[in-house]
Order: sequence, then C-alpha cells, then structure tokens
Amino acid sequence: MDIIFHPIGTIHTEYTTKAGMPIQPIAGKGGKGVVEILPEYKEGLKDLEGFSYIYFLFYLDRATKPIMEVHPPMDDKGHGLFATRTPNRPNPIGLSLVKLIKVEGCTLYVEDVDMLDGTPLLDIKPYVPDIDNRDAEHTGWLETRSGRIKDIRLPQQ
Repeated sequence: MDIIFHPIGTIHTEYTTKAGMPIQPIAGKGGKGVVEILPEYKEGLKDLEGFSYIYFLFYLDRATKPIMEVHPPMDDKGHGLFATRTPNRPNPIGLSLVKLIKVEGCTLYVEDVDMLDGTPLLDIKPYVPDIDNRDAEHTGWLETRSGRIKDIRLPQQ
C-alpha cells in the first residue's frame, strides 16, 4: 500500500543547517518563522488566527536513514528510536507546537520554531488545552532528567 502526502505549504526559518537548530520548539523559544500556505488551502485558514498555538505536522525532508537505537541529545545513553523524538524515522514526519503570531492571507507568522528553512508543511491543527493538555504519570527514560532536559550538544550554563 502506498501512502502519499502532498505539502500544503513551506516553512521558512532562520535555520539552514542542523547545526545550531533547536531540538524542540521549547528550545526554539522566540525563534521566528514564516509559513507560505498554497493558495488552494487559503479558505482552510479561516478562524485559525483565534488560536495562540498550533501544531505543525511536517515532512523531515533532510532526515537520514533510521537507526533503531539512538543517542538523543538530551542523554548520553542509547534508547529505542520510538522512545525518542529523533528526526531519523521510518516515516520522517515531524510534530511541533508553535506560537501563532498572525495570519495574513496565505502567510502564517509563528514563533518557537525548530525546523529547517524550506521544510514542507503537511498539516496544521489547533492546540486546544481542554483536549491536548494531559498530566503524564510516566515519561519513560526522561523521568530521571525531569526539570533538567538540556541539549548535551551545546555548552551548558
């Protein structure tokens, strides 16, 4: 069975290489992005501006071949691919929660981006706190890092 997706737009950010790009939206706090939505989807943007945050589903077009055990930047130990957010996945689809600043025609202005410039956008969904916010009893291997999740690739302060 073939599953085919078509981009609805393109995400533009200041990040042109993986080096220095935030590893999650929270690490990209304040990082600005502009998204050009294809004109045929303009009508679908109606009422989006009323939301503070939106989810982006996007194609990780520069990801590499998946490896089943990875060493995430937040830990020095190996973990199973599906217990991490590595971009190098069997189906390289990214998910990020970004802050929506404004909508002008087919252009979205967002903040807290963690994707590379030119990333193909697959879908947009609004963040709804009553539906999306959950208290997690368990966070797997990250439980021992709670409150101190840092990108170990970067110098620590």
